[in-house]
Amino acid sequence: MTGAGGRLGRALVAALAEAPFTGLSGPIAWTRADFDLDAPEAAAALIRGDRPELVIHAAAWTDVDGCARDPDLAFARNATATGVLARACATAGVDLVVVSTNEVFDGERSTPYAPDDEPRPINPYGASKLEGERTAAGAYAGAQARLGIARTSWLFGPPGNDFPARILAAAERARDAGEPLRVVGDEHGSPTYTHDLAEAIIELVSDGDVGGIHHLVNGGVTSRAGWARELFRQARVAAAIEEVPAATWTRASSPPLRAVLAPTPLPSGEPMRPWQQALADYLPTLLRQRAAAAR
Repeated sequence: MTGAGGRLGRALVAALAEAPFTGLSGPIAWTRADFDLDAPEAAAALIRGDRPELVIHAAAWTDVDGCARDPDLAFARNATATGVLARACATAGVDLVVVSTNEVFDGERSTPYAPDDEPRPINPYGASKLEGERTAAGAYAGAQARLGIARTSWLFGPPGNDFPARILAAAERARDAGEPLRVVGDEHGSPTYTHDLAEAIIELVSDGDVGGIHHLVNGGVTSRAGWARELFRQARVAAAIEEVPAATWTRASSPPLRAVLAPTPLPSGEPMRPWQQALADYLPTLLRQRAAAAR
């Protein structure tokens, strides 16, 4: 896999190491030192050398504001590099799963987006990821191997600096200042635990159901403010939340306000669990990380 050092990549490494279908003590994990989005030409040599049957492309430039400030770099990393990898995999007959985002949609409708709904990104990050999807699809046109697109949203999980970690830190600052915590109330999505996403991807590939577009998110929909409230409830944190519109914040990028994904059924027939349950599983890890950082 690519992006093995990232948030999702680490979860995939851990989950794949225990997956019975691999027959290995651990997967072949390509970090940035092996596959760099700024130098993707190494992909062909990696494929020839490691001879994988399947590649999971988890590497991406996910800094949405950074992508807005430098769209050319966003497209180079999220689209061009994906295309280079896809062509190398397709040529070698290797199946590929590309991890993508809910931000390929504009978020301007009230109902969730199905995999076959027409994408319409409104920011450079979403546009670059959509172009990556399409470039990969072009590389696999007529190929014997299969291409899967795994779209997800609002990822959280170790290591820190995800939304739960940032909002807990922000709550402390607001409390110390004697002010309410201002959290966006009009942006909605499905928070998704990296551990659960990794397990869902593994279920797809182990069942042989790689091809096509899959929407993989934890169950349920909430706002950023709703996510914060549930986090504080579970962590027993007293915090006064003031809901504000996303437009309140000056940002380089504008997020889609309701790019909610309609979940794709998994081969087992079991949906991914509700995001609140996933958050409860993650919370002890997050609190341990915060305690260690405070020492």
